[in-house]
Amino acid sequence: MTSLNPHYISEQYQTIGEFTTQGNRSIQENEFIALRKDNKRLLMENNILKQAAFALIIG
Repeated sequence: MTSLNPHYISEQYQTIGEFTTQGNRSIQENEFIALRKDNKRLLMENNILKQAAFALIIG
């Protein structure tokens, strides 16, 4: 059982950056995760721009 081997888990975390391997996900799942991450980033940027615009209006 290489998937439960601590060395294997550590190696996967270092190469992929997470404990679950991306190889276990389908292409659609990986795309969905990427889209959710991008959406979250865009929402944060939108909130920052709204706050900056409000600060400029208030002065």
